[in-house]
Amino acid sequence: MRKTTLLLLILILPSLLFAQQRKNTRSKQLVIARVTVIDATGAPAKPDMTVLIMGDRIIELGKSQEIRTPRDAQILDATGKFLIPGLWDMHVHLEFWGKDAGLPLCIANGVTGVRDMGGDLDLLRQWQKQIELGTVIGPRIVAAGPILDGPTPGYPLRITVKNPAEARQAVASLKKRGVDFIKVHAHLSRESYFVIADEAKKRGVTFAGHVPISVPAAEASDAGQKSIEHLNESALLIDCSSREAELRRGEGGYQQYLDTYSEGKCQELFSRFRRNGTWQVPTLVTLRSFAYLRETDPSRNALMRYVPKKMKESMQNLFDMYFKNRKEEEWAIAKKVYEKDLEMVGAMHRAGVGLLAGSDAAILAGSYSAVAGFDLHEELVQLVRAGLTPMEALQAATLNPARFLGKLDDQGTVEKGKLADLVLLEGNPLQDINNTKKINAVIVGGKLIAKSDLEAMLAKVEAAANKN
Repeated sequence: MRKTTLLLLILILPSLLFAQQRKNTRSKQLVIARVTVIDATGAPAKPDMTVLIMGDRIIELGKSQEIRTPRDAQILDATGKFLIPGLWDMHVHLEFWGKDAGLPLCIANGVTGVRDMGGDLDLLRQWQKQIELGTVIGPRIVAAGPILDGPTPGYPLRITVKNPAEARQAVASLKKRGVDFIKVHAHLSRESYFVIADEAKKRGVTFAGHVPISVPAAEASDAGQKSIEHLNESALLIDCSSREAELRRGEGGYQQYLDTYSEGKCQELFSRFRRNGTWQVPTLVTLRSFAYLRETDPSRNALMRYVPKKMKESMQNLFDMYFKNRKEEEWAIAKKVYEKDLEMVGAMHRAGVGLLAGSDAAILAGSYSAVAGFDLHEELVQLVRAGLTPMEALQAATLNPARFLGKLDDQGTVEKGKLADLVLLEGNPLQDINNTKKINAVIVGGKLIAKSDLEAMLAKVEAAANKN
């Protein structure tokens, strides 16, 4: 009898201990006390709030005097600080940075979610799994996988589509591989582009990206393209031109875009975008880099210490290839185009077109903008320059991405029941959008990452960059 009892204890005890351990883990709560909550719904800031987090969810939120703090909870006194939702960067290429740089740079900057606009799908899925298992700290990832494009030698991670038949097959293949959406690029033929749009609709997958020069943005919107990136490399100015047909044939340059700009045509286009639900990801920080690159001295950019050597070399090669021989008048026109881009973004916003904050960090790493993670904050600054309020700019990186991705039930705002992806700030971003850069702590899936830990993550990235 004693042997039988002992055997049962040996068999059952580990399970009982594991169950108790799980129970203790579940009961352990994180309490953010006496914080000012900026929930990103558009409501005013709420001072002296307490937020209770269990597991990966916000389970309670209210005035501090009304919230009962659990006895065994981890309590973070956030007096004088501001809590916002975790930020999303809606245009990144993580693979260029690599797991050991890209992921921590995002988290250290409060970027808890990203939309990857072209990369190795298998690699990104591997990172996703590691993040979900908790073996790696990183943002939530929504991924396109390889980009669909026409013949463009020298561009990696793209599926070359030569004709409509290949276009239809490419969509089917990517859908089968489980991409979250399909990224299209500018060198697709008109015929292939519309076949991609048709096949994507049939297979229930969204598509986003660039618009070929042969396809007016209004037609792309009607075809169901969910987002247009970079203001289509400022080519939306063609769609707003009184000489659109000539410019689309290549008869003229950026000065003609500016000289023939028609506000009336723009308003018609923006109405189409709003009606069709076509979002815009301006990536102003990257467009500004293209305009001001000559005046930038990367050696004076303190953030270059986080950029791996190969990224610095890529940036220099890009400059030599596209900008080294640019003439004085071309630089001057580029700046004027950027100012018009800002004006267009403000006009789109006033017309009700949905805007998403994205950086395209890999393109000009360490130049006028910054590096992965950091330059999303600069994007918010540029959105305010374009005419958005600080709250509206903040929503472009929180509420709007959740709406765009169909995840508003779980993400995008600081509310009871939502995922605990949060950023604790030392300054009020509604008074100055630059205060999103003053990060005190980041909460990812309910797990607190203190300021000292964030600094350690950045130090590790810097050390690795110096070695490479």
